[in-house]
Amino acid sequence: MCLISFAWQPGTPTPLWLIGNRDEFHARPTAPLAEWKGHPAIVGGRDLEAGGSWLAAKHGGVIAALTNVRDLQLVTPPGAPSRGELVAGALQCDDIDAWLTALSEEEALRYAGFNLLVATPQRLWHLHRGRDRLALSEVAPGVYGLSNADLNSPWPKLLHVRSALEHTLFQLDPVQAWPHFVQRAIQNPQEAAVEELPDTGVGLELEHRLSAAFIVGERYGTRATSWLTLDAQGNIDISEQRFGPLGRFEGETTLALPSDSLVSAP
Repeated sequence: MCLISFAWQPGTPTPLWLIGNRDEFHARPTAPLAEWKGHPAIVGGRDLEAGGSWLAAKHGGVIAALTNVRDLQLVTPPGAPSRGELVAGALQCDDIDAWLTALSEEEALRYAGFNLLVATPQRLWHLHRGRDRLALSEVAPGVYGLSNADLNSPWPKLLHVRSALEHTLFQLDPVQAWPHFVQRAIQNPQEAAVEELPDTGVGLELEHRLSAAFIVGERYGTRATSWLTLDAQGNIDISEQRFGPLGRFEGETTLALPSDSLVSAP
Protein backbone atom coordinates (compact mmCIF):
# COMPACT_ATOMS: atom_id res chain seq x y z
CA MET A 1 0.00 0.00 0.00
CA CYS A 2 1.02 3.62 -0.27
CA LEU A 3 -1.11 5.24 2.40
CA ILE A 4 -2.45 3.74 5.63
CA SER A 5 -4.11 5.18 8.69
CA PHE A 6 -4.87 3.04 11.71
CA ALA A 7 -5.97 3.27 15.32
CA TRP A 8 -4.43 0.86 17.80
CA GLN A 9 -6.47 0.46 20.99
CA PRO A 10 -5.43 -2.76 22.78
CA GLY A 11 -7.68 -3.80 25.62
CA THR A 12 -10.81 -2.35 23.98
CA PRO A 13 -13.59 -4.23 22.13
CA THR A 14 -12.00 -3.24 18.79
CA PRO A 15 -8.19 -3.05 19.12
CA LEU A 16 -7.51 -2.21 15.45
CA TRP A 17 -9.19 0.02 12.89
CA LEU A 18 -7.25 0.33 9.61
CA ILE A 19 -7.83 1.87 6.19
CA GLY A 20 -5.41 2.17 3.27
CA ASN A 21 -4.90 2.80 -0.43
CA ARG A 22 -2.85 0.71 -2.82
CA ASP A 23 -1.26 2.72 -5.64
CA GLU A 24 0.13 0.74 -8.57
CA PHE A 25 0.42 0.56 -12.34
CA HIS A 26 -2.95 -0.42 -13.74
CA ALA A 27 -1.36 -2.97 -16.05
CA ARG A 28 0.09 -5.00 -13.16
CA PRO A 29 -2.01 -8.18 -12.83
CA THR A 30 -3.87 -8.33 -9.52
CA ALA A 31 -6.38 -10.64 -7.84
CA PRO A 32 -9.13 -8.97 -5.78
CA LEU A 33 -9.84 -9.57 -2.11
CA ALA A 34 -10.59 -13.28 -1.74
CA GLU A 35 -9.46 -16.49 -0.07
CA TRP A 36 -5.98 -17.41 -1.31
CA LYS A 37 -5.76 -20.51 -3.44
CA GLY A 38 -3.73 -23.10 -1.56
CA HIS A 39 -3.97 -21.09 1.69
CA PRO A 40 -7.63 -21.23 2.79
CA ALA A 41 -6.87 -19.56 6.13
CA ILE A 42 -5.71 -16.35 4.39
CA VAL A 43 -7.75 -13.69 2.59
CA GLY A 44 -6.52 -10.58 0.82
CA GLY A 45 -5.76 -9.04 -2.50
CA ARG A 46 -2.84 -10.58 -4.35
CA ASP A 47 -0.16 -9.42 -6.75
CA LEU A 48 -0.24 -11.97 -9.55
CA GLU A 49 3.12 -10.83 -10.93
CA ALA A 50 5.22 -11.54 -7.82
CA GLY A 51 2.77 -13.51 -5.67
CA GLY A 52 2.73 -11.29 -2.61
CA SER A 53 0.24 -8.82 -1.18
CA TRP A 54 -0.11 -5.34 0.29
CA LEU A 55 -2.77 -6.23 2.86
CA ALA A 56 -4.06 -9.62 3.99
CA ALA A 57 -5.56 -11.31 7.02
CA LYS A 58 -5.64 -14.79 8.54
CA HIS A 59 -8.50 -16.54 10.29
CA GLY A 60 -7.83 -16.40 14.00
CA GLY A 61 -7.02 -12.70 14.08
CA VAL A 62 -3.72 -11.90 12.33
CA ILE A 63 -3.30 -8.98 9.91
CA ALA A 64 -0.33 -7.83 7.83
CA ALA A 65 0.01 -4.65 5.77
CA LEU A 66 2.89 -3.17 3.79
CA THR A 67 3.98 0.17 2.35
CA ASN A 68 7.05 0.78 0.23
CA VAL A 69 9.62 3.39 1.26
CA ARG A 70 10.17 5.97 -1.51
CA ASP A 71 13.79 7.12 -1.27
CA LEU A 72 15.97 7.23 -4.37
CA GLN A 73 19.12 7.27 -2.20
CA LEU A 74 18.24 3.87 -0.70
CA VAL A 75 20.08 1.34 -2.84
CA THR A 76 18.07 -1.79 -3.62
CA PRO A 77 20.24 -4.93 -3.34
CA PRO A 78 20.72 -6.90 -6.57
CA GLY A 79 18.11 -9.62 -6.93
CA ALA A 80 15.99 -8.23 -4.09
CA PRO A 81 12.83 -10.28 -3.53
CA SER A 82 9.40 -8.70 -3.84
CA ARG A 83 8.42 -6.81 -0.70
CA GLY A 84 4.89 -8.17 -1.05
CA GLU A 85 6.11 -11.58 0.02
CA LEU A 86 6.60 -10.15 3.53
CA VAL A 87 2.83 -9.95 3.99
CA ALA A 88 2.47 -13.59 2.99
CA GLY A 89 5.39 -14.55 5.22
CA ALA A 90 3.92 -12.84 8.26
CA LEU A 91 0.67 -14.77 7.89
CA GLN A 92 2.32 -18.14 7.29
CA CYS A 93 5.04 -18.14 9.96
CA ASP A 94 4.66 -20.13 13.17
CA ASP A 95 6.15 -17.50 15.50
CA ILE A 96 5.54 -13.88 14.47
CA ASP A 97 7.83 -12.39 17.10
CA ALA A 98 10.79 -14.60 16.15
CA TRP A 99 10.19 -14.09 12.41
CA LEU A 100 10.11 -10.31 12.74
CA THR A 101 13.15 -10.32 15.01
CA ALA A 102 15.14 -12.23 12.39
CA LEU A 103 14.10 -9.70 9.74
CA SER A 104 15.11 -6.80 11.96
CA GLU A 105 18.55 -8.26 12.66
CA GLU A 106 19.60 -8.79 9.04
CA GLU A 107 17.09 -10.46 6.75
CA ALA A 108 15.21 -7.25 5.93
CA LEU A 109 18.33 -5.81 4.29
CA ARG A 110 17.73 -8.14 1.33
CA TYR A 111 14.70 -6.03 0.39
CA ALA A 112 14.15 -2.53 -0.92
CA GLY A 113 12.77 -0.08 1.63
CA PHE A 114 9.47 -0.91 3.32
CA ASN A 115 7.21 -0.61 6.34
CA LEU A 116 5.52 -3.76 7.60
CA LEU A 117 2.66 -3.80 10.11
CA VAL A 118 1.64 -7.08 11.75
CA ALA A 119 -1.22 -7.22 14.25
CA THR A 120 -3.03 -9.64 16.53
CA PRO A 121 -5.70 -8.57 19.05
CA GLN A 122 -2.98 -8.20 21.70
CA ARG A 123 0.08 -6.89 19.82
CA LEU A 124 0.97 -4.65 16.89
CA TRP A 125 4.48 -4.60 15.42
CA HIS A 126 6.03 -2.09 13.01
CA LEU A 127 9.16 -3.03 11.06
CA HIS A 128 10.83 -0.17 9.17
CA ARG A 129 13.57 -0.74 6.61
CA GLY A 130 14.88 2.62 5.45
CA ARG A 131 18.17 4.07 4.24
CA ASP A 132 19.41 5.07 7.70
CA ARG A 133 17.42 2.79 9.97
CA LEU A 134 16.30 -0.82 10.30
CA ALA A 135 14.10 -1.08 13.37
CA LEU A 136 11.41 -3.28 14.86
CA SER A 137 9.08 -1.83 17.49
CA GLU A 138 5.79 -2.57 19.17
CA VAL A 139 3.33 0.21 18.46
CA ALA A 140 1.98 2.15 21.44
CA PRO A 141 -1.76 2.87 21.62
CA GLY A 142 -2.79 5.78 19.42
CA VAL A 143 -3.86 6.91 15.96
CA TYR A 144 -1.23 6.75 13.22
CA GLY A 145 -0.53 7.42 9.58
CA LEU A 146 1.92 5.59 7.37
CA SER A 147 2.89 6.35 3.80
CA ASN A 148 6.16 5.92 1.90
CA ALA A 149 8.42 7.14 4.70
CA ASP A 150 8.47 6.31 8.42
CA LEU A 151 5.53 6.06 10.81
CA ASN A 152 3.72 9.39 11.23
CA SER A 153 6.01 11.28 8.82
CA PRO A 154 4.08 14.57 8.39
CA TRP A 155 3.13 14.30 4.72
CA PRO A 156 -0.03 16.33 3.93
CA LYS A 157 -2.16 13.37 2.78
CA LEU A 158 -1.14 11.33 5.83
CA LEU A 159 -2.08 14.14 8.21
CA HIS A 160 -5.44 14.64 6.51
CA VAL A 161 -6.45 10.97 6.58
CA ARG A 162 -5.18 10.48 10.13
CA SER A 163 -7.25 13.46 11.25
CA ALA A 164 -10.33 11.96 9.58
CA LEU A 165 -9.79 8.68 11.45
CA GLU A 166 -9.43 10.54 14.74
CA HIS A 167 -12.70 12.35 13.98
CA THR A 168 -14.43 9.02 13.33
CA LEU A 169 -13.28 7.52 16.62
CA PHE A 170 -14.49 10.54 18.58
CA GLN A 171 -18.08 9.98 17.44
CA LEU A 172 -20.64 8.75 19.94
CA ASP A 173 -21.00 5.62 17.80
CA PRO A 174 -17.77 5.11 15.82
CA VAL A 175 -19.03 1.78 14.48
CA GLN A 176 -21.82 3.61 12.65
CA ALA A 177 -19.43 6.32 11.43
CA TRP A 178 -16.89 3.78 10.13
CA PRO A 179 -15.55 3.98 7.47
CA HIS A 180 -17.56 6.73 5.77
CA PHE A 181 -15.80 9.90 6.94
CA VAL A 182 -12.27 8.55 6.69
CA GLN A 183 -13.11 6.84 3.38
CA ARG A 184 -13.99 10.23 1.88
CA ALA A 185 -10.63 11.56 3.07
CA ILE A 186 -8.56 8.69 1.71
CA GLN A 187 -10.39 8.85 -1.64
CA ASN A 188 -9.77 12.58 -2.05
CA PRO A 189 -7.88 13.27 -5.33
CA GLN A 190 -6.79 16.80 -4.34
CA GLU A 191 -3.03 17.34 -4.53
CA ALA A 192 -1.09 19.14 -1.81
CA ALA A 193 0.22 22.67 -2.10
CA VAL A 194 3.73 22.79 -3.53
CA GLU A 195 5.20 24.31 -0.36
CA GLU A 196 3.88 21.33 1.67
CA LEU A 197 5.45 18.60 -0.45
CA PRO A 198 8.09 16.22 0.89
CA ASP A 199 11.28 15.73 -1.12
CA THR A 200 11.81 12.05 -1.87
CA GLY A 201 14.03 12.64 -4.88
CA VAL A 202 11.47 12.00 -7.65
CA GLY A 203 11.19 15.60 -8.84
CA LEU A 204 8.60 18.29 -8.19
CA GLU A 205 6.08 17.26 -10.86
CA LEU A 206 5.85 13.63 -9.75
CA GLU A 207 6.03 14.58 -6.07
CA HIS A 208 3.02 16.82 -6.60
CA ARG A 209 1.05 14.11 -8.38
CA LEU A 210 1.84 11.54 -5.69
CA SER A 211 0.76 13.92 -2.93
CA ALA A 212 -2.94 13.13 -3.46
CA ALA A 213 -4.44 10.55 -1.12
CA PHE A 214 -6.28 9.07 -4.13
CA ILE A 215 -4.17 9.19 -7.30
CA VAL A 216 -6.06 9.37 -10.59
CA GLY A 217 -4.13 8.39 -13.70
CA GLU A 218 -4.40 6.46 -16.93
CA ARG A 219 -1.32 4.28 -16.38
CA TYR A 220 -0.69 4.61 -12.62
CA GLY A 221 -3.02 5.41 -9.76
CA THR A 222 -4.95 4.19 -6.75
CA ARG A 223 -6.14 0.68 -7.52
CA ALA A 224 -7.81 -0.23 -4.23
CA THR A 225 -9.09 1.23 -0.99
CA SER A 226 -9.25 -1.35 1.79
CA TRP A 227 -10.52 -1.09 5.36
CA LEU A 228 -10.83 -3.52 8.24
CA THR A 229 -11.52 -3.92 11.92
CA LEU A 230 -10.03 -6.50 14.28
CA ASP A 231 -11.93 -7.13 17.49
CA ALA A 232 -10.66 -8.43 20.83
CA GLN A 233 -11.80 -11.99 20.07
CA GLY A 234 -9.91 -12.08 16.77
CA ASN A 235 -12.88 -11.53 14.44
CA ILE A 236 -11.99 -9.55 11.32
CA ASP A 237 -14.23 -7.62 8.93
CA ILE A 238 -12.41 -6.56 5.76
CA SER A 239 -13.60 -4.67 2.68
CA GLU A 240 -11.99 -3.65 -0.60
CA GLN A 241 -13.05 -1.22 -3.32
CA ARG A 242 -11.24 -1.53 -6.64
CA PHE A 243 -10.50 1.09 -9.29
CA GLY A 244 -9.24 1.09 -12.86
CA PRO A 245 -7.57 3.74 -15.03
CA LEU A 246 -8.68 7.33 -14.31
CA GLY A 247 -10.29 6.19 -11.05
CA ARG A 248 -13.03 4.09 -12.66
CA PHE A 249 -14.87 2.04 -10.02
CA GLU A 250 -14.52 -1.70 -10.71
CA GLY A 251 -16.14 -3.45 -7.76
CA GLU A 252 -16.33 -4.00 -4.02
CA THR A 253 -15.90 -7.05 -1.79
CA THR A 254 -16.56 -7.50 1.93
CA LEU A 255 -15.55 -10.59 3.91
CA ALA A 256 -15.89 -11.62 7.54
CA LEU A 257 -13.26 -13.84 9.17
CA PRO A 258 -14.51 -15.41 12.40
CA SER A 259 -11.96 -16.00 15.13
CA ASP A 260 -12.81 -19.67 15.63
CA SER A 261 -11.88 -20.73 12.10
CA LEU A 262 -8.89 -22.91 11.30
CA VAL A 263 -6.10 -21.25 13.29
CA SER A 264 -5.54 -19.24 16.41
CA ALA A 265 -3.58 -16.03 16.66
CA PRO A 266 -0.49 -16.03 18.90
